[in-house]
Amino acid sequence: MSELLLARWQFGITSVYHFLFVPLTLGLSILVAIMETMYVRTGNETYRKMTKFWGKLFLINFAMGVVTGIVQEFHFGMNWSGYSRFVGDIFGAPLAIEALLAFFLESTFLGLWIFGWDKLPKKLHALSIWMVAIGSNLSALWILIANSFMQEPVGYIIRNGRAEMTDFFALITNPHVFYQFPHTVFGGYVTAAFFVMGISAYHLLRKNHLDFFRRSFKIGLIFGVISVFAVTGVGHLQGQYLAESQPMKMAAAEAHWETANPAPLVLLASIDEKNRSNSFEVAIPGLQSFMIYNRFDGEVKGINELQAEAEAQYGPGNYIPPVTPVFWSFRIMVAAGSWLVLMALLSLYLWKTGRLETKPLVLKALIWTIPIPYIANSTGWYMAEVGRQPWIVYGLQRVEAAVSPSVSAGEILTTMIGFTLVYGVLAVVDLYLLLKFIKQGPSDTAAVGTVDSSAKGVSLWT
Repeated sequence: MSELLLARWQFGITSVYHFLFVPLTLGLSILVAIMETMYVRTGNETYRKMTKFWGKLFLINFAMGVVTGIVQEFHFGMNWSGYSRFVGDIFGAPLAIEALLAFFLESTFLGLWIFGWDKLPKKLHALSIWMVAIGSNLSALWILIANSFMQEPVGYIIRNGRAEMTDFFALITNPHVFYQFPHTVFGGYVTAAFFVMGISAYHLLRKNHLDFFRRSFKIGLIFGVISVFAVTGVGHLQGQYLAESQPMKMAAAEAHWETANPAPLVLLASIDEKNRSNSFEVAIPGLQSFMIYNRFDGEVKGINELQAEAEAQYGPGNYIPPVTPVFWSFRIMVAAGSWLVLMALLSLYLWKTGRLETKPLVLKALIWTIPIPYIANSTGWYMAEVGRQPWIVYGLQRVEAAVSPSVSAGEILTTMIGFTLVYGVLAVVDLYLLLKFIKQGPSDTAAVGTVDSSAKGVSLWT
């Protein structure tokens, strides 16, 4: 295998692994802050125990996110020096601000929160976890500002073969950020909401700590219902924006080869990338035009026409991303999101009618729904990054020009195997710790009731 392919695999593996921890950190930090705020406002000890229990799970996840995130920074200098030389002045600025401002804020107040229990005044202690939550979300904002430059370069000139920043304000107000940031953070909030709901469902099924987990479920449910509709709405707007700013990515996501007006929405397809067509497809006429223009007509350019336009603009070459994985990752993301909307509405209805705890199948489904937001987040991110190919910076630098010329395939393969093995061990440790504390429950609260027959077989995946 070539250096380029191995470098892409290594970055993909480490990025997806890191991204497993980021969304839960974004959302769970806010949920823990809400729980502690309710404790400060009401003085109810249950909320204090909730803050400590969910806070412990947050800390385990946060630590893994930090460890795996550090590796990402080294990639740019080691395997992608061509990229760093070309856009380092621009890409490095938001990453530096993220480290010096957001991560510093997050880490400092996290230390105060961990060691400040019963030492700091209650309101100041609650403020600490809110600052952690704000820092986490600010960190995501700066990283997405950096990524948005790769998706839609703004505020630069090309001088001496390098991209140099000319307008910092344009960089931070990149229109791509206004869609990508809310879509990403709301995805994180959904992840945390279903994490809390699923674990609460596990304990409700087993009749453990009933008051504790009923309150936890309610907070997660309200947060989840709001977030799941927010991420869906923003995702729709983001799709409309991408159809204008990155039409090739959206055409690949729809396996839309020929320009059409009105354009059908392809639900399923057998994609023939070699002949640039679909050998079989199930499509709904006019629906893609409706999704983009909010009406059932309107031209949508196909991959073949966009390829011809790219060749005319950038010269001969293949400007078509891998259509099959982009197409199916998009559908997996949408299917996962639809399932989350369904479960959120069903849970809300059963909760409002007081029948949630009489529906063991729904509670069990909620436990198995915990991984679904992770699948949606990962496939959505995969589509966003792979759909940009062959560009590493859209319209400016191709991926093959970004890889380091002095790193051999053997060196990349060796480090990739090392990262994969270490990450595998870390995953086992992380899952072990999470399951241990989840099953243990709030340790300073007495369990209530006994496991009934409907909870048999409920063991949270073990």
